[in-house]
Amino acid sequence: MKAIIIAAGIGSRLGNLTKNLPKPLIDVNGKSIIERQISSFRKVGINEITIVTGYKKNKFIFKNINYVFNPKYEEVEQAFSLMVARKQIFGDVIISFGDIIFEDKIIEQILEIKNDVVIGVEQNWMKSYEKREDNPPTMSDFIAIKNGKIIKLFRNLKEFDEDCVITEFTGLFKLSPKGSKIITEKYTFLEQNHSGKFHDAISLKKAKIIDLLQELYENGINMEAHILKGKWCEIDTQQDLEIAKQMFK
Repeated sequence: MKAIIIAAGIGSRLGNLTKNLPKPLIDVNGKSIIERQISSFRKVGINEITIVTGYKKNKFIFKNINYVFNPKYEEVEQAFSLMVARKQIFGDVIISFGDIIFEDKIIEQILEIKNDVVIGVEQNWMKSYEKREDNPPTMSDFIAIKNGKIIKLFRNLKEFDEDCVITEFTGLFKLSPKGSKIITEKYTFLEQNHSGKFHDAISLKKAKIIDLLQELYENGINMEAHILKGKWCEIDTQQDLEIAKQMFK
């Protein structure tokens, strides 16, 4: 098992905090966001870790870590950044956004599930947004589940059948060896053949991970949305950062 952390973005919504520092290196009670992730991965025996860098890449100085640089980080989105590291996407891989914090047991739960694609989701997401006044859910990624199965992965909140459970994508997902092969082959094919809008993105280069996962879903890939139990949070704004500091005292 290996881990890939997508940490190429600028994090402009954090204002001056990211003027000279990438968002994943922001301090939360004495440890950076990404340092916490590395620690969690290593505790469960995942020592082969790759960080996809972009903005202020030279600030990442962790030892025994693989680094892959995305030189186009200002023009592209998450899916492109992930695929900069496609040579590392083989076998069992767990992938994480570089701006989330989670308890160790969150990783353990995802590792227990066997499927080609296992996506960590939050069912009680509405409660967290009550405190996130400057970060509305319209900017987040969601997965609709019906009768225990995924029926749609999308970016912005939409109307769905009342029988659906709408969950929030946490920014953590796992690929089996088959899942790794499929996602890299599919993206390579799309690079060569796709043009125009791509799901909720204006183009393939601007696709987020949720757009790429929706593409896999539409192509019949076995995937499971696993509702996580435990503390986690995403840090996009200064208010999010204060919430994280309280949550992970």
